[in-house]
Amino acid sequence: MTSTAQATAATDMVQLLTPDGELLSDSEYSPYLAEVGAEQLRGFYRDMALTRRFDEEATALQRQGQLALWVPLRGQEAAQIGSGRATLARDYIFPTYREHGVALTRDVDFPQMLRIFRGISNGGWDPRENNFHMYTMVLAAQMPHATGYAMGVQRDQAGWDAERLAAEGTAVVAYFGDGSSSEGETHESMVFAASNQAPVVFFCQNNQWAISVPFEVQSRVPLAQRAAGYGFPGIRVDGNDILAVYAVTRWALEHARSGGGPVLIEAQTYRMSAHTTADDPTKYRTPVDEEPWGPKDPLIRLEKYLRAKGLADEGFFAQLAVDGDEMAARVRREALAFPEPTLQQSFENVYAEAHPLIREELEFHRRYEAGFADATTTDQQQGEPR
Repeated sequence: MTSTAQATAATDMVQLLTPDGELLSDSEYSPYLAEVGAEQLRGFYRDMALTRRFDEEATALQRQGQLALWVPLRGQEAAQIGSGRATLARDYIFPTYREHGVALTRDVDFPQMLRIFRGISNGGWDPRENNFHMYTMVLAAQMPHATGYAMGVQRDQAGWDAERLAAEGTAVVAYFGDGSSSEGETHESMVFAASNQAPVVFFCQNNQWAISVPFEVQSRVPLAQRAAGYGFPGIRVDGNDILAVYAVTRWALEHARSGGGPVLIEAQTYRMSAHTTADDPTKYRTPVDEEPWGPKDPLIRLEKYLRAKGLADEGFFAQLAVDGDEMAARVRREALAFPEPTLQQSFENVYAEAHPLIREELEFHRRYEAGFADATTTDQQQGEPR
């Protein structure tokens, strides 16, 4: 990427696949699609379709009282699948609580993602198995973690030459939303990352609304422009264009791995569903606001291209619908069969090691429960219902 491109990337939005399904080939990022063939394109579509179907099933489970909360992503599938598929297995990812599509690209099983939302686990997968960290429920709390991890990676790779960094180096990806961009942790993380030239890609899914606040209230300039203030590249990309997201993220990861330092990617997308299932978007957003984004749907866009180029037929889409229904049925079946932990297990999982205060509180709870058992036994002996 040239210095001129770096200067303009923060204001110009990268797009490679138009809403009409037309592939543009005159971008400096186009070479990153040279090896993307028909099978991978169908895989992109399949990933997005299954992620959307999973999102629909999880939303239904929450509405039926089977999940305490759900965080929808409808409309953000291209941003997640495109960026996730651009990573290498050795890269490490720090998600928020909405990266269900990215989790899919890291081989996290869909049902396991529901454990935390069902309230029976602090996670659901082992981050060491797929380099995909636990979901973070507190806005921007993952940002310092990501930068710190990247600084650790940098120290592990100290002394490597550029060739070895490019071939074996690791990059870190920190996902965040436009709401988190207003948090202090985000600013601090970017300061530290820039100061240390840490190999981290900050990936913002700007879905236009941070709960009830539109993005233009939070920021008077495009988010990607902030990167210039920290001294590293910032790129705006059409977040509903999976090919552009894939290409831009590949460039950013190569830049970070090879010692070039941080990159900020702002993926312009739109969350067509609520912020969470506890939120009512109709209080602040109308169908008129959502209407322009319907034709920009990431699945429709890629489907147009696949059909126009003869890369996918009716059989492909029909089979995918069947696969989606089967996956959703498995998700529901396994989620409802999750064993529920005892309260004692909840105490045991507060800290990694035994803690005196936790032991004291657990003993108090046991005595408290035993008091009910003693009272029940006394009532039964006296023949009095309780």
